[in-house]
Amino acid sequence: MQTKTGLLLIICSLCLLPLLTVNAQDVPSKNDARRVPPQDTTLMQSATEGFKTLKAPVDTLTTKNISVEELLIKPQDSVKKKPETLTDKVTYKATDYQRISQRKKKIYLYNEAEILYEDMKINAGEIILDYESNTVFAKGIKDSAGNYSQIPVFIQGVNEVQPDSIKFNFDTQRALIYGSRVEGAGGQQINLKAERSKRVNDSVVFMSNVKITTSEDLDNPEYYFYARRVKFVPGKKLVAGLTNMYIADVPTPIGIPFAFFPMEKERSVSGFIVPGVGESNERGYSVTDGGYYFSLSDYFNLALTGDYYTNGSYAIRADTEYKLRYKFNGRFSFSSERILFSERGLPDFSETNTYNIRWNHSQDTKSSPNSRFSASVNLGSSNFYIQSLSQANTGNFLNNNFSSSVSYSRTFPGTVPVNLTVAATHSQNSQTEQITMSLPTTQLNVDRIYPFAGKSGSKKGLIKNVNLSYALRADNRFNTTDDEFFTSEMFESAQTGIRHSIPISTNFKLFNYISASVNGNFEESWVFKTIDQSFDQDTKTVVRDTVNGFDAYRTYRGGVSLGTTVYGTFNFKEGSKIQTIRHVVRPSIGWSYTPAFSQFYDTYERNDPNDPLSDVFDETVEYSRFDGGFFGAPSNQVSNSLSFSLANTLEAKVRSKDSTATEPRKINLINNLNIRTSYNFAAESLRLSPINVNGSIPIIQDKLDINFGGNLDIYALNSSNQRIDKLNINNGGSLFRLTSGQASFGYSFSSRDFEKGGKKDPGRNTDRTENSTFAGGGRPDDLLGQGVDITGNRNAGRDEPDEDEDEEEKEVEFYTFKVPWNLRFGYQVGYANNARQDQISTHSIVISGDIKLGNRWTVGGSTGYDLANPGITYTSLNFARDLESWNMRFSWVPPVNNDLSRTSWNFFIGITGNLLSDIKYDKRRTPDQQL
Repeated sequence: MQTKTGLLLIICSLCLLPLLTVNAQDVPSKNDARRVPPQDTTLMQSATEGFKTLKAPVDTLTTKNISVEELLIKPQDSVKKKPETLTDKVTYKATDYQRISQRKKKIYLYNEAEILYEDMKINAGEIILDYESNTVFAKGIKDSAGNYSQIPVFIQGVNEVQPDSIKFNFDTQRALIYGSRVEGAGGQQINLKAERSKRVNDSVVFMSNVKITTSEDLDNPEYYFYARRVKFVPGKKLVAGLTNMYIADVPTPIGIPFAFFPMEKERSVSGFIVPGVGESNERGYSVTDGGYYFSLSDYFNLALTGDYYTNGSYAIRADTEYKLRYKFNGRFSFSSERILFSERGLPDFSETNTYNIRWNHSQDTKSSPNSRFSASVNLGSSNFYIQSLSQANTGNFLNNNFSSSVSYSRTFPGTVPVNLTVAATHSQNSQTEQITMSLPTTQLNVDRIYPFAGKSGSKKGLIKNVNLSYALRADNRFNTTDDEFFTSEMFESAQTGIRHSIPISTNFKLFNYISASVNGNFEESWVFKTIDQSFDQDTKTVVRDTVNGFDAYRTYRGGVSLGTTVYGTFNFKEGSKIQTIRHVVRPSIGWSYTPAFSQFYDTYERNDPNDPLSDVFDETVEYSRFDGGFFGAPSNQVSNSLSFSLANTLEAKVRSKDSTATEPRKINLINNLNIRTSYNFAAESLRLSPINVNGSIPIIQDKLDINFGGNLDIYALNSSNQRIDKLNINNGGSLFRLTSGQASFGYSFSSRDFEKGGKKDPGRNTDRTENSTFAGGGRPDDLLGQGVDITGNRNAGRDEPDEDEDEEEKEVEFYTFKVPWNLRFGYQVGYANNARQDQISTHSIVISGDIKLGNRWTVGGSTGYDLANPGITYTSLNFARDLESWNMRFSWVPPVNNDLSRTSWNFFIGITGNLLSDIKYDKRRTPDQQL
């Protein structure tokens, strides 16, 4: 009824113009270049706001004067009306003018015109609404410079089209579109441009002469696929007929009879993964990384891929990712490889089977505040990374240690919180093939209790600060090898132990300057296997029998420690560049006592093994039934030790170069200089332990620190290089004997550091926490470069791009060209002399970096040199070219030190983006390990 009344209102307004008042501001002036013809009149917006179209004619011959209100209530035609086709209000607006042509039955909208109807919206420079045929036509307009602007934007629901012009029918819901542009079709990284499109309904569009590309510039794409006929279902799929590939508008011989592009918004659809083709001197021709991708649900997926070589080698891989928002997410990977060397029947033929399991799981902290489950697993054959068929694992062969941890923890809140953790851990050395696994480990910790604290909770003083807690640790441990992993031998050698600990301590102040603490600890250890030892008179050997059953022992210890901080300040005269030097010394002294637990030791008599005929018992051997057990045996020697430590820092205040600065600049001269040792009063000899010295000296403030450490021993060595109870200085040597030492540093810098007034990147002193990673070869940072996945993706942990990488490429001025670069440098040296070796044990340099040749070329690499065993270490070179919609990379591991076992290269060029990622060329050569 609303539609009928709206139409009658328009007719009445046109027939009874003298009865209506037209505002002067709605009528174009005589000076308006776009003034309407005399026969057309601009109506008030209120008169057409409820515009709706009917197919039935209206009787306009009635001569009786009638009011507008009566027209709105009573129809003036006895002819039966057809059902209305418009089900909602049509609203429109424009900036310059809106006019209605009664003769043509059209409404004209000019400049920033807009039409709204239900979920449909059209914006354009010019819109013509034909209310007789229920159609709307929209196109752009030319500005004063002659440029075509305000091109139409057609939006219906979540779909958006940007054509050159469009004609839409309200009755049939069909549209005819010229020069349509669809960016991000179906929520994917794909753009479409069609010469002519016909919208059949809200879910199907037929197109002709279509350009399909991932380029952001649809007018001048770097490449595109040209299809003559296309059926486009927004949000679901795009099906094309004969399709050719064009590069820079030049046709290529690459063509296919038909093409299918999935465009599911919710998740990726299942489909085949196109393999790569390669060859190897060892294993022949190959197809690699081919398989099938399963889109199982919105929460997880599965990819099954594999490799096959003509000599019979193959690999099978399964990868799945899962995620439940606000709950957890993770990834699981399994790889199994069968590697054949040479040919069957030849003497050098060998076969190796390897596997690897990786699992990472993390839980959202908000999902369960009092419990948490996490997993980080890297488990498999020790030689997996060394012999892997996949080139993506080439850079991982330097990692010698694998570790895993799966844990569940829960906190029980209360007056005294209790924490429970159940975990399974694993550690593995790829060189020795030794595996240590704990399955499971259970820890229970009760929070600290202050039994003498007052009701107010105050904990000041010796008594009120007394606190104790309880901890339980239960462990089931397996020590095995690769060959015995998860076999009966592994489970037979399992050891189980449970330990209860009750620590008690208190702290207080002495003379307001000395911090004092008193501590003690009681432990009870439970084991389920012990050792019984005896001497066999017949065979003259020691017999060790394993006794299964519960047994336990208890130990305790205590100690006192004192510490303070001393400040020393030296002020220079006024006007000096150095204003103040401050020396901070933190001395501490501690005493600890552990009694002998001889009650847990037994003895047996033994003959002289060098005289098997002797029946005289001439030796008494003391042993503990807990020797070699899970926790080992308690000590049967008294320990009465006094320990010393001295920590030093040295810093200075220097006058700032900035004349406007109000405060001096603080610099560190010595970050840390620590000295530690201990003296055991109960020892019969060698009472003073070696003196440990370590520290850090800053060379370039906040950029380069040299870390050093060493051990000094005051005792001499005998002819067998064993420590003796004699001072080294009394044995013809110096006061101290340097037994070991090490020094290292890491430094990174870039071109920005040399730009005047430019942003500088702070250096990374990686050696503070990562010294130990140099010897193993693996680093959590990218000092040794970043591995390249042969599928075309960078490994996790990739550095974020520079802020200016996304900026539009600017014209470079002559003689002002700058080449951004980054360089990382690491150095380590180690010295060993504990048994008069007097040799450099480790001495290496590692370097990595990259240089950006323009905005799109990047060259990088990493290498190193081993000075202890002269030779170049693992080296890799990487070249990358950003081709906007394409990406090209070349990585090469050259032969070093005449070693060809790791030599490999990989060339890749492919389309950027996931939807067309299978359109690529990937050529690689894997390492030939037997050359």
